[in-house]
Amino acid sequence: MLTSVDRLLFVRAVPIFTELRDDFLVRLASIMDELSFPANHRIFREGEEGRSLYIVVSGRVRVHLKSEDLTVLDKGTCFGEMSLFDAEPRSASVTTINACDCLVLTQQQLYEAIDETPGIAVNIIKLLSRRIREINKERNRQPSGQTTKVSPILQDALQEVPSTNVSSTVAAAAKAQKQKAAQRRTSVQQSSQVKTRYENPWPY
Repeated sequence: MLTSVDRLLFVRAVPIFTELRDDFLVRLASIMDELSFPANHRIFREGEEGRSLYIVVSGRVRVHLKSEDLTVLDKGTCFGEMSLFDAEPRSASVTTINACDCLVLTQQQLYEAIDETPGIAVNIIKLLSRRIREINKERNRQPSGQTTKVSPILQDALQEVPSTNVSSTVAAAAKAQKQKAAQRRTSVQQSSQVKTRYENPWPY
């Protein structure tokens, strides 16, 4: 079982969360699940719908296309980060090399956190936009015929994110969550007018 400080350190190492304020990071770290996988366990398969980010807490995993290994990830690295913002099929499979522990953040958990703390979405939008802008600038500086080398995480992001603007993807998700929150508040107000026996009919 990880301590709250350990969780915070692992979450802070995730590229899309590096510039979030500590109170935002603490909020995300507190809701993540801890999962353990045995050796040679396939965490997910290429082509499957993805809705979770994984952070490797211990052990090692390999990212592969069928039998071809693309990269090996160990403690402190993450994979599947862009599936938090869309439900696109996984661009590769991930299988454990040895026994592995991971922190897992689902899309639903992130959206609920954004619903409670909209500043998380604003910070993520700014960071993702900056990262893609930097990649585009680097590609434009490369001579014709050469390609820019990017990390496996960014490669995964570029493959999984649709060609449309990333900020609009996240902003649309945040907007949808705000609309749901408004609907819930309306429901609460209507419910409180009827259920007079309860001071607070909703526990949250």
